[in-house]
Amino acid sequence: MNRNPEDAWLTLCAVDCSGAASIEDWNRGCFCLTVDPQTLHAQMDATLGAHGLPQDFAKSHPHLFSALPVYVSQRHIEQVAKVVTAIEQVTALPSYQASVMAWAPEIAAFDPGSPGGLLGLDFHLGPDGPRLIEINTNPGGVLLNALLGEAQHACMPKLTMPPADPAQVEEAVMAAMLAEWRLQRGSAPLTFVAIVDEAPAQQYLYPEFVMFRELFRRHGYRAGICEPGELVRDGSRLRLGDEPVDFVYNRLTDFSLQQPGHATLRDAYLSGSVVLSPHPRAHALYADKRNLAVLGNGTFLQSSGASQSCIDALLAAIPPTQLVTPENREALWADRRHLFFKPAAGFGSKASYRGDKLTRKVWDAIALGTYVAQEIVAPSERHVAEGADPLKVDIRCYAYRGEALLYSARMYQGQTTNFRTPGGGFAPVLTGRDGFDRA
Repeated sequence: MNRNPEDAWLTLCAVDCSGAASIEDWNRGCFCLTVDPQTLHAQMDATLGAHGLPQDFAKSHPHLFSALPVYVSQRHIEQVAKVVTAIEQVTALPSYQASVMAWAPEIAAFDPGSPGGLLGLDFHLGPDGPRLIEINTNPGGVLLNALLGEAQHACMPKLTMPPADPAQVEEAVMAAMLAEWRLQRGSAPLTFVAIVDEAPAQQYLYPEFVMFRELFRRHGYRAGICEPGELVRDGSRLRLGDEPVDFVYNRLTDFSLQQPGHATLRDAYLSGSVVLSPHPRAHALYADKRNLAVLGNGTFLQSSGASQSCIDALLAAIPPTQLVTPENREALWADRRHLFFKPAAGFGSKASYRGDKLTRKVWDAIALGTYVAQEIVAPSERHVAEGADPLKVDIRCYAYRGEALLYSARMYQGQTTNFRTPGGGFAPVLTGRDGFDRA
C-alpha cells in the first residue's frame, strides 16, 4: 500500500487491506497502525507538563491507547445510535421512571432539572448486531478518545472514516456541561467548576481530569480538581479554598452520595447550593444495572407507551437481564455458565463475575448484595498481529440527550475490560465511507 512520506511510521501491510471481503476481514488482517503512539504520548506530556505534572505518559500509561483501529460497519453504528435515542425516550416515560424509582435510593427522588451529563453506553458486537451490556453516567475517556481520534491517520481514507468527528467532541462536551448548568440555573453566570473524585491524582484517568480543567479554563471559567473532603460549606455556598463553587463535575463512584465523607457535597446538592452533574437521579434512571431488565421487557415497553421504533431497537440490543432473587437463585446457579453477574450499582467491572468462573463461596457472597444476571454476549475480536491471539473488543458510545457524540473501542484480554493489555486500551473506531458498508 502506498503512503505519503509523513506516514512513514505506519507499518506496511502484508496485503492490500482495501481488497477485504468484509469489515471483519479488516479486524482480522489489517495491521496498519493508524495512531502514532509517540506523537500521542508527546501531546499528553505537553498537556500535563504545562501544568507542572509529570511528563512521562508512555511510562505511566503504557497500555491506555492502542495504535490499531477497530472497524465497525455503518449498519451497526446506526443501530447503536437508535439505541441511544430509544434510551432517552423511554427513560422520560412516567411509567418507566415509576418502575425504576421503586428500587432507587431516596436521594434519587430529588430532581435537579437536568439529565445528568454524558452517558457511556457499552456494547458487544455479537452475531446479531450490537448488544447493550451496560450504561454509565460518569464515563471516563471521552476527551482522551477525542485526542486519540484526532491523532489517527486513516489507513484507507477513501473507504473509511470516523463515525463522528473527533475534532468536534470537545465543543460538544462543553455544550453538554453548559446545558447541565443552564437547565439547573437558568441564566445565572457560571464562574467556578470543581472536578471531584476520591484521591484524583491517584486515579488512572487523572490526565483526563486535567484535560477537563483546561477545557473549562479555555472557555473562560475557573476550574480546579479536588477531593470531596476539600469542599466546605460556607453559609449557603460550597467552597474550595477561597473559591465559591458553582458547578461540580462529579467523577465519584458513590452514586448516591451515601458515604460519610460525601455528606457536605450531598447536603449542598440537596439544598440547591451547587449544580452537580452527573447526579444521583441520573444514575437511578440510566445506570442501575436492574434497569436493563425493564428496558429489555417488551411487555412493559408496550404498556408504557413507548414507540414501536424504540421497542424494536431496545429488544434487539439488550440481552435478557433479570434481578437475582431468593426465588430464582438455584435456577440461575444451574444456568450460570450462560450468565454474567453484576452488582446493581457496580462500575468498572468491579465485583462482576462470569458464571462459568463462579465458585460456591463467591455465589454465596452474591446473595448478600443486589445483583443482576445477564445473558453472556461474547465480545467481538481484533487481531493485532499475524499469528498473535486476538484481543477482545467493547464498543463505547458517548452520548448526551439522545445524541451520539463519539464512538470508541476498548481492546483487552481477560474477563473484563482493563488497561493492562499490551497492544490494547482505547482504540479509534472507523466505519465505511459514503454508504460503503462491509457488514
